[in-house]
Amino acid sequence: MPTMPAELSTERLRLRLRDGRDAEWNLALIAEDPSQEARTVEEERDRLDAQRSAAEDAGFGLYAVELAESGEAIGYCGLVARRASAAQPELAYELLRRHVGGGYATEAAAAVADAAFDAGFPVLWAVVGSWNAPSFRILDKLGFRPSRVTGEGGKVLVWLYRKAPRGRHRARG
Repeated sequence: MPTMPAELSTERLRLRLRDGRDAEWNLALIAEDPSQEARTVEEERDRLDAQRSAAEDAGFGLYAVELAESGEAIGYCGLVARRASAAQPELAYELLRRHVGGGYATEAAAAVADAAFDAGFPVLWAVVGSWNAPSFRILDKLGFRPSRVTGEGGKVLVWLYRKAPRGRHRARG
């Protein structure tokens, strides 16, 4: 199974696997969506520490996205096997609203996708609510193409995929 690096970086961003240090800003992110269940800081620390451990075991997970210049956490981006599989994981990302629109999600998602293909993942998936036009624009820029439409919990979800660039679909080793 391919293994992602624990840290990635771009000109403007640093990405590192999330853990309990990210509880406070992650709770602020969760609070921006009223449908999310509220947690205490301690519960969130425990959840994120468990998520980090699971990422280390699986070889991939979610990264905290930080501004390189200040170290401020602005969201997350990474790979999950929520609806997809561990062999062909799902690209997931979310930013605090005050950081949306600056190209950070596209930059972080491109870094994660490139690292995933370098690691040997042959295909990445993205599952997006049909209402989420900004995510469709990001995924289009990254070369994702629609595959199918499904329903979940009363929501219409669009499945998109991107195959590894030619020659980058085999695990390095």
